[in-house]
Amino acid sequence: MNQPIIDRDQFQESAALTVETITHVHHWNDELFTLKMTRPASFRFRSGEFVMIGLPQENGKPLLRAYSVASPSYDEELEFLSIKVQDGPLTSRLQHIKVGDPIYLGKKPTGTLVTDALLPGKRLFMLSTGTGLAPFMSLARDPEVYAMFEEVIVVHSVRHVEDLAYRELLESKLEGDPLLEDEDRERFIYVPTVTRESFRTQGRIQTLIDDGRLFEQSKGPQRFVPEEDRVMLCGSMAMIKDHAADLEARGFEEGANNKPGQFVIERAFVG
Repeated sequence: MNQPIIDRDQFQESAALTVETITHVHHWNDELFTLKMTRPASFRFRSGEFVMIGLPQENGKPLLRAYSVASPSYDEELEFLSIKVQDGPLTSRLQHIKVGDPIYLGKKPTGTLVTDALLPGKRLFMLSTGTGLAPFMSLARDPEVYAMFEEVIVVHSVRHVEDLAYRELLESKLEGDPLLEDEDRERFIYVPTVTRESFRTQGRIQTLIDDGRLFEQSKGPQRFVPEEDRVMLCGSMAMIKDHAADLEARGFEEGANNKPGQFVIERAFVG
């Protein structure tokens, strides 16, 4: 039996939290969904950052988890991509949320998957698995990113084809985006890959790097070049550790907000 969403009067705003309203819910499949909520006029974030969202517990205290903002920074609503964990303390309830329901939103977005943590470069590779795609959906729709890089490449690895969230939008090169110019979309590259099902691109991201398929659509070198390429990683902890080690072996240095580098990861949580 599904636990009902809590009444609005059980939510309490605080110095750290506002109470927002769900405006849209989209279920991609049995394991993945997107939700949108109202955005406070005072809420500002950098593309790629995350924030806490959640629901009250039975004892009245907020149960919060970190979620990357998937919407672009100019959007009037805030969008988040989530997995469905049937016995998860938060997602077991969050997956049943409906339009009009209340939800907690943290007031302080933060994170390291931001362009401020990267040195200037020519190509930006955003490598993701699963819901790790979320921050890159924000970054890929940010005009400032295209002012910084000649190519913006989003790579999304999933187990099954139906797990390719936002596939139609990404394959259209973000068609209909109100702020991206045509020349921006021409420099956007989408590389979806599937590991457990037949698809036009199959294999893990590391395999695509090693055999060169990751670079096929790029006009640049058909390999990673530390002097020119910048990389962001978001996904499972194992994925992040493996790719971080691979990049360091190739001569890349990790960056941070106070010391920009050639690649960045989100250290605060696993997407």
